Amino acid sequence: MDSLATDILPRRAEAKLATLFREEAVIAVHGPRSVGKSTMLRRFAESHGTEVIDLDDLIVRDAVAANPSLITRAPTPVCIDEYQHAPEVLDPIKARLNREGVRPGVAVLTGSTRQDAVPRTAQALTGRLHSFVILPLSQGEVAGVHEDLVASLRVDPDACTARHPTSTTTRNDYAERIVAGGFPLALRRSGSLRNRWFDDYVRASIDRDAAELERVGQRQALGELLSLLAYRSAQILNVAKLTNELQLNRKTVDGYLRLLEDLFLAFRLQGWGKTLRARATGSPKLHMVDSGLAARLLRIGPEKLTRFDPATLTEFGHLLETFVVGELLKQVSWLEEQPTVGHWRTSDGDEVDLVIEFDDGRVLAFEVKAAERISSKDFGGLKKLRDGLGDRFIAGVALGLGIRSYTHDDRLHVMPVDRLWRPVRH
Repeated sequence: MDSLATDILPRRAEAKLATLFREEAVIAVHGPRSVGKSTMLRRFAESHGTEVIDLDDLIVRDAVAANPSLITRAPTPVCIDEYQHAPEVLDPIKARLNREGVRPGVAVLTGSTRQDAVPRTAQALTGRLHSFVILPLSQGEVAGVHEDLVASLRVDPDACTARHPTSTTTRNDYAERIVAGGFPLALRRSGSLRNRWFDDYVRASIDRDAAELERVGQRQALGELLSLLAYRSAQILNVAKLTNELQLNRKTVDGYLRLLEDLFLAFRLQGWGKTLRARATGSPKLHMVDSGLAARLLRIGPEKLTRFDPATLTEFGHLLETFVVGELLKQVSWLEEQPTVGHWRTSDGDEVDLVIEFDDGRVLAFEVKAAERISSKDFGGLKKLRDGLGDRFIAGVALGLGIRSYTHDDRLHVMPVDRLWRPVRH
């Protein structure tokens, strides 16, 4: 396994922020806690000669709440960290825009909850705020390389399979990466220290962050739901079954599920392509936001994950899919456009783990296989998707644990999973 770079690393999102700063009046960067938002904001503020207003600090938070005019007089760009703690700061920013006119580069905000989880954002700054999400570190960011597989596949899929060395990444290496995940502070630790960090992260998310967002009547049930979701990562979400297992009413489980999504602990990958094929289903898949977090909730370490008993093989497959989908979505988040993403599944049993539809209607599709050999049968869903889309289908890629990249059929390719973080363009 490549050595993990655990120093403070520049994020790919920094380039996106710099571009948006020249175009948008207010930018909000959302994402899980401890993924580097604050570090990125501090770097940005320093480069523009301003300071960060840190609303995680109770003293600062109280001062801003008591004196909102501080925001209207602060030099631009106004940089506010964890703005969800005091969403009323949006009002003076709005007043400033009304008074001075809308122009690029007025404010940059960060928040550790989804934007629509902060009610005030539904009214304030409508049409004047651009938001994007920053996720845990990608494998390329960890290794200090510039991944470009998604962007390259869109332009020239054949070039992505040709002239590339064989993979040397082993099953054990993949297990290490899955269990490590992408949270910077977790990557700096190993063994019991990393486990303790994940446990503290979950505890703080439920005891502090969840309580700030919503009145939680049963915190133990919220924690149990999170563990159940880890067991179901990369599977179709069945809320009715979760309701039965937790012995709670459907409304409570729905609310708790939304809360965990609002905190970026888990997310729903929506069903895609209902208009493409009558039998396509709209049921979402559930994924944890980080494979390392999921593995810890399952109490699985790298040694256990490489066992070949049936239960562990199933868990490895689900965690690998969550890991791969997460890596692909990170690459998608860096693109200038924001494609539609989802999974494709029909009642006939055809499925594709991730579909990326670009603004022009063209599609990339990915299937994840926890095996070294990928057979023609493994391409069943990709083939049907290709045939149904026709010229709109750019390429379908089966990502597995083998060592070679090659073309299997027309616009259908096989690649090792580690091609996700091996640059195509040198």
